[in-house]
Amino acid sequence: MATTYTIAELAREFDITARAIRFYEDQGLLSPTREGQGGRNRVYTPRDRTRLKLTLRGKRLGLTLSEIKSIIDMYESPKDTVAQIDRFLGVLAHQRRTLEQQRADIEMSLAEIAVHEDECRRLLEEAGVQDAPERNAA
Repeated sequence: MATTYTIAELAREFDITARAIRFYEDQGLLSPTREGQGGRNRVYTPRDRTRLKLTLRGKRLGLTLSEIKSIIDMYESPKDTVAQIDRFLGVLAHQRRTLEQQRADIEMSLAEIAVHEDECRRLLEEAGVQDAPERNAA
């Protein structure tokens, strides 16, 4: 008999909720078989486990679920591997640009905060406040 997994086993293994797994199923990322009375019990195969693992990896990379599904589905079809890899590289390049822009935006915001903090400290010193504390410093 082939190895199978319950929703609880996968949730525990990947430290996510059963609800999240059901959501990925609703999005077409997983397709468990149904067993038991009325098909109430989901039975996941090693293929479903791998797809879940790849889905979670894609989310960590910041990909959308539709991008993740497209990439996973692409690798399951026996089509042109070069085109598949090229498509994946395109998705990764786009995500890299997005993350680099976010990093630049964050660094600009942090620089602005530093300028405002310095100005506030200067104003406190001018007002005669000695040793102006770092208010709400992280």
